[in-house]
Amino acid sequence: MWDLGDAYERYVGRWSQLVAVEFLRWLDVPPGRTWLDVGCGTGVLTEAVLAHTRPAAVTGVDPSEGFLDRARARVPDAGFAAGDATDLGERTADVVVSGLVLTFVPDAAQAVEEFARVAPFAGSYVWDYASGMQMMRLFWDAAKDVDPAAAAHDEGLRFSAVSGAEPLRALWTGAGLRDVEVTGIVVPTVFRDFDDFWAPFLGGTGAAPAYAATLPPEQRDAIRDLLRSRLPARGPIELTAKAWAVRGSR
Repeated sequence: MWDLGDAYERYVGRWSQLVAVEFLRWLDVPPGRTWLDVGCGTGVLTEAVLAHTRPAAVTGVDPSEGFLDRARARVPDAGFAAGDATDLGERTADVVVSGLVLTFVPDAAQAVEEFARVAPFAGSYVWDYASGMQMMRLFWDAAKDVDPAAAAHDEGLRFSAVSGAEPLRALWTGAGLRDVEVTGIVVPTVFRDFDDFWAPFLGGTGAAPAYAATLPPEQRDAIRDLLRSRLPARGPIELTAKAWAVRGSR
């Protein structure tokens, strides 16, 4: 599911770029620091760190070789290595960050404890799956109308223990981090037309596309047609995406 970097870019990687820049502005880390991007994926946040924070060095870690290949091509000036968010080994940094990762880590609390162990400052952001990430919310609402079994895959329900302001605050304070702050970041997600909106759901990478790939064609087409009826018939489709961001220090 997480090996196709290009498919991920078309799905949400392009919107993550916008969130990453706003997230780094909010973190407001002084220049000259070393950074560790945990769950770096295709390198979106790593690239933004290099472009906006004047770091001494930045390293990205991810378990997916497919994503790492895309990240290395995208950000040749950063270092990348295979790694697990819940076991960062001997790595250390001044700042550890993660973007859109914690909802997919089997033990998010252990991951945040690792963040706090390897760096004195840690920050992260995750999508607001319950209501704020509109493209996903629209998809899952339509999917459940067509296939009630889709509720078991709905990220708004599956990730509620992580993808909200209070769950993130609890993870950071539970790891012993202090001066914990949480904020919402909202960015525009503008699609050229319905095809630009729908095609990424057919890429197989990400929870919603992976679910869509399991459906028989007639159900997948029914979801498509229902979504088409609920979105503007002409011109651009102007939505927004909200992420929750958290930061803290030890």
